[in-house]
Amino acid sequence: MSFTSVVRHAVLLFGEVLLDQFPDREVLGGAPFNVARHLTAFGCAPVLITRIGRDDAGARILQVMESSGLSTHGVQLDSTRPTGVVQVNFTSEGHRFDILPDQAYDHIHPRLSRMTALAANPELVYFGTLAQRAGSHRALRHTLRAAGGQRFFDVNLRNPWVYAERLHWSLQQADIVKASDAELGRIARLLDLDAASAEAQAKALVQRYQLRGLLITCGAEGAWWLDDSMQQIATASEPVAGILDTVGAGDAFSAVFMLGVLHGWTVPVTLQRAHRFAGAICQIRGAIPEHNDFYKPFLDEWFP
Repeated sequence: MSFTSVVRHAVLLFGEVLLDQFPDREVLGGAPFNVARHLTAFGCAPVLITRIGRDDAGARILQVMESSGLSTHGVQLDSTRPTGVVQVNFTSEGHRFDILPDQAYDHIHPRLSRMTALAANPELVYFGTLAQRAGSHRALRHTLRAAGGQRFFDVNLRNPWVYAERLHWSLQQADIVKASDAELGRIARLLDLDAASAEAQAKALVQRYQLRGLLITCGAEGAWWLDDSMQQIATASEPVAGILDTVGAGDAFSAVFMLGVLHGWTVPVTLQRAHRFAGAICQIRGAIPEHNDFYKPFLDEWFP
């Protein structure tokens, strides 16, 4: 199909773009960047507010964004701090992230962010947790005040950069919240929720923060959604063969769930499509496919 036949929904994303350093290679990453790349391939018009260094890694990021059709209007350049780096090491329990401090994305400029948000006029705004660990939190406040649209908060707790007060603030700003099943329990502890089961914790979050809905991903077991009427919808797990790594699977899920919100898909359809796409990402190395042909079967099925 032609990408031009898909309505180009405007999406604003705020946060980190960085270099993931694996033992054998380096790839561009960061949850907002990964989600934006997927949304671009699916025919949306995302704008990413971030900050990179005036260095080789930053130049590479700009080149990749331009070649993939992703807008660079929200990318700020920093002359004193480096482009973000995360060292990724595989362990018996999955992968460990060593996230370096004081990177360019920690210093996103508030006024520039506000100008980008006003110009973008988004239908949907995506933000996470990592880019709020330092000065960029203030820029996010300016961004959300300037931008309309629904707000999608992607909880992505990375030690030691976990702060209960910023988690609480972020939940207050959100319409839709996504977290993993492991993160749900941790959120409950951080916020002193008096609830034992996952379902009770989810209901407490939806009620306390007046969310439109809460999305909980469970890895290979699928995902479930709880809306503001306390209706719970789950997707059955589908086995994924030939898993190479799970890096970026959550970002893939977020991107397709957001696509479903923008296109008005039902929640069961959205969950099933997001789970299947995330499974496909697990069958390749890294979070982003090398070629856009990867997306064609999904586009042909979802937008015939």
